Amino acid sequence: MSLTIGLTGMDPATEAALKSALMAANERLDSQWRLLSETEAEHVVVDMDSMYGPMSWLRLHAAGKKVIGLTSAPRAQTDFRLGRPFDEEAAAALLTEIAAKAGVELTVSSPEPPAVAPVPVASEAPAPIDPPLAAEVAIPAPEPEPEPQPVATIAEPEPAPIPEPEPAPEPQPVPEPEPEPLPPRERTLADWLSPGALPRRVRYRRSSGPTVLVDTAAGQYHGPATLKPLTPYFEGTVEGSDFDEIDAAEWDRDAATAGPAQSLSRLLWLGGLMAGKGKLLPGLDPDGRYQLPKWPQTEREYPRHFRIATAMMKGPATLPEIAAASGVPVEDVADFVNANLATGFAEFVPEPPPEPVEPPKPSGLFGRLRGK
Repeated sequence: MSLTIGLTGMDPATEAALKSALMAANERLDSQWRLLSETEAEHVVVDMDSMYGPMSWLRLHAAGKKVIGLTSAPRAQTDFRLGRPFDEEAAAALLTEIAAKAGVELTVSSPEPPAVAPVPVASEAPAPIDPPLAAEVAIPAPEPEPEPQPVATIAEPEPAPIPEPEPAPEPQPVPEPEPEPLPPRERTLADWLSPGALPRRVRYRRSSGPTVLVDTAAGQYHGPATLKPLTPYFEGTVEGSDFDEIDAAEWDRDAATAGPAQSLSRLLWLGGLMAGKGKLLPGLDPDGRYQLPKWPQTEREYPRHFRIATAMMKGPATLPEIAAASGVPVEDVADFVNANLATGFAEFVPEPPPEPVEPPKPSGLFGRLRGK
């Protein structure tokens, strides 16, 4: 497994701050990691707190990527988790954990503390000693003056060296303030369908509409046979308290009237179909080429999708090319691509590298002679 990492599905401020933290952490890991694009990286960081984070996770998971969930939640259904707010230490711990699971042991070097210049201690001059007080004595009689003696010359003491001024400390760089964590976004029903987001068996219903029983562990649900009656359920905010956790007996009783068991991928497909509102989800290349390597399960309620699938089965094409080949508006094509990327039926096809240009062959008699 290669030590490569990419970023997707986040706002520019978060992406810049995370990229800076990862690059600083990688320097402390002897630059063992490479930061690549989403399509080239083995591990991809997805902002699970963003609007389309769960959809990006489904798309990357279907493409075989190892997904790292950036989230303020205490847990995530992704392969790895990076808590929010994050810093260089958290990024280094994440890269070390992923490398260890790949069989690569990395050692995080501690940042070197800034060198502190020694402060010279000024030597204190000894305090002058006060002369003793003269005692009162009797004044003796004057003695005869002594003969003059030669006066010894006393050399003046050399002046003490003046210490050089201490150099001013270098200004320390002011660290950039960490970006404010984004507030948790409103979750839709599609967000709750990802593995681990719900208890084993729950019931969901609204004041008007059919009852839906969801079993994410088994990958099944009970509900109406058609999908269009459930489209209002994928609009607006859905809280965890909107689901009723039920026991086995209540599940069996409600399942008998809610409808036969169906694959949960149908609801994931419907959530992807409605998420983009006629545009590709964030992180997808609007000018890129997409195809269906295998035939998806089309819904009879959406007859245009049969024509879109037929055009995409012919080979990679851009959204306008698929729309022109199928005679369907490009907005419907974008929704169809989102839905099938979420369920793993569609895939992004990168542009092939340009073929090398062969030099022109020599022509004429002299050219043929030179070519021999």
